[in-house]
Amino acid sequence: MTEPIKGIYGIDPCTLIDDDGQAYIYWSGRGMQGARLKPNMLQLDSEPVALGNFPDGMKEGPFVFKRNGKYYFTFPWVPKEGETENLSYAMGDSPLGPFEYKGLIMDQSPTKCWTNHHSIVEYKGEWYLFYHHNDYSPQFDKNRSVRIDKICFNEDGTIQKVTPTLRGVGITNATDEIQLDRYSELSKMGAAINYVDTTDYFAGWKTVLNARNAYVQYNDVDFGTTGLTSVSAQVLNGKGKLLVKVDDKIIARIAVKEAGLITVPVKDIPQGVHNLSVVSADKGKVEVDWIQFK
Repeated sequence: MTEPIKGIYGIDPCTLIDDDGQAYIYWSGRGMQGARLKPNMLQLDSEPVALGNFPDGMKEGPFVFKRNGKYYFTFPWVPKEGETENLSYAMGDSPLGPFEYKGLIMDQSPTKCWTNHHSIVEYKGEWYLFYHHNDYSPQFDKNRSVRIDKICFNEDGTIQKVTPTLRGVGITNATDEIQLDRYSELSKMGAAINYVDTTDYFAGWKTVLNARNAYVQYNDVDFGTTGLTSVSAQVLNGKGKLLVKVDDKIIARIAVKEAGLITVPVKDIPQGVHNLSVVSADKGKVEVDWIQFK
């Protein structure tokens, strides 16, 4: 392709190939628009259609997908000047609308990351949301990295709002170094994720627990069948007591007196895939890099 597609004046193109093989293209820039594509996917096969019935404010980056006979028109949206992008969506019965606005997929980022463009993909029966973030450039949000989280639907086809996590997706082996800072859930009080080295963001992150009952949860850990007898925690700083839990059951207690690798025995680890959490048992401040089972 050496020339732009004639008839398109905009940015952020997205294509959809429907079940009958017909391809469509969508874009933003002068409002949201869409059109059919010819089989070569290099020429429009219809006049552009203005797609409306969306909230006021800046909208861009459309992504369209089909699920159970419904078409989902999803887009980043800035409701008011001075805010950043959330992810929103509308639904319709035709690839070119009309679409009915349904609500938010994801709230604006608390770090004010700009932008939050995205895609939504089905893989092996599960749906996933890919989106932008500025983890590696917190002072400059244009150097974006990619995050991924699962996305779920209600019985009527509407989308359940996604709460961003650092966990991502997939199963982690218990014998790997489990980076707790890539959490599935973090307590609202007494827990934080900080950079290991603020002069080198690529050195990674650490989990900081500094209040009783503060916790970090890391889902989908595979403990295998048998043989695990200990858990090690790489502690970067602090003093305190930690509880290691599988689901809601305590399997180990770690007394932290100084930085270093601390290994303690474990008991009654269940087989298979479970959720792991580390909980502060006192008011001490402990900084953990990773934990690992052996």
